[in-house]
Amino acid sequence: MKKYISIIILILVLIGIQLVTQVTETAFYLTQLTMTSYYSLLIIGLCLVMGYAGQISLGHAGFFAIGGYTSAVLTTYNLRPLFEKGHGLIIFLANRGLLVHAENLYGETLLYVNPWLACITAITITVIISFLIGIPVLKLKGHYLAMATLGFGIIIFRIVLATEIFGEADGISDVPSFPLLPGVAVNGDFENRILNYYIACGLLILGILVLQNLINSRVGRALRAIHGSEDAANSMGINTSRYKLYTFVLSAVFAAIAGIFLTHYNGGIGPSEAGVMKSVRYVAIVAIGGMASLWGALIMGVILNFMSLRGLLGSYDDAIFGVILIFIMLFAPEGLLRLHIWQKLKKMITK
Repeated sequence: MKKYISIIILILVLIGIQLVTQVTETAFYLTQLTMTSYYSLLIIGLCLVMGYAGQISLGHAGFFAIGGYTSAVLTTYNLRPLFEKGHGLIIFLANRGLLVHAENLYGETLLYVNPWLACITAITITVIISFLIGIPVLKLKGHYLAMATLGFGIIIFRIVLATEIFGEADGISDVPSFPLLPGVAVNGDFENRILNYYIACGLLILGILVLQNLINSRVGRALRAIHGSEDAANSMGINTSRYKLYTFVLSAVFAAIAGIFLTHYNGGIGPSEAGVMKSVRYVAIVAIGGMASLWGALIMGVILNFMSLRGLLGSYDDAIFGVILIFIMLFAPEGLLRLHIWQKLKKMITK
């Protein structure tokens, strides 16, 4: 029970935040808090790779975009012409209720992939790509690994920016709601603001629960051994290549799920979500919270993403995150929330 106390506290804090916004009539903050929760899901997944497997990834914005764009394309591309032509696969999907019938603003009948099938497809594609990328890339170390993942992120960005089916520079809009249960759906409707806040928070809590159990398991101990010394871990019989690859894939899935749900919540996605600076931002947040601190990464992810979404950092948003990353690497490589850092600061002040 003790290991779940932090989860219970988090749940109470999230409920308290919603109640405060309701009492103070500031429910408009829930929009940014909901988006922040989805971004934080990516952050904690990246924390697993950086803090426990010891791998620096500058390509997680690419996995976020793969999830979001795949789901967006499948749920907005009109399959009606193919259905009328009797296309075998389309007929097969329609007969099994995997396609959704709808009408646009002009009264035209639309036929698109069910969001659940789109979600599963997006996750599957992410798993395949992360495996194919991870097998050769994770053999690299240090800045070579960072450069390789950065290259992957740039490739994804250029693809979504230059491909017509992905909307090019305009991105994809009019992405439909994601129905979870009867009467419960992920969307940006004003009347569903509180419900969507709790959906996002619930998904984030589930992600933390999964990672916390993983970290405290035999797998987590193996990852910490790899982070401490990969050669020593190998000598102890730990299959470091397999653990690093599986961790990388799991982290990519977290990013893809965040991209899927945020895309349906916003009703669209643009190429900026795959930008290099997005990946730099995610790495900076994990570094600030502490690379080996799941809760530190979560706290800083919520705070900094919320500030960014509210526009509190102004037009220098990306520049500020870059400066923060440099500062952290120079003066607090273990993160701002590490206790001994504050103890040193206290000693300096009291002298």
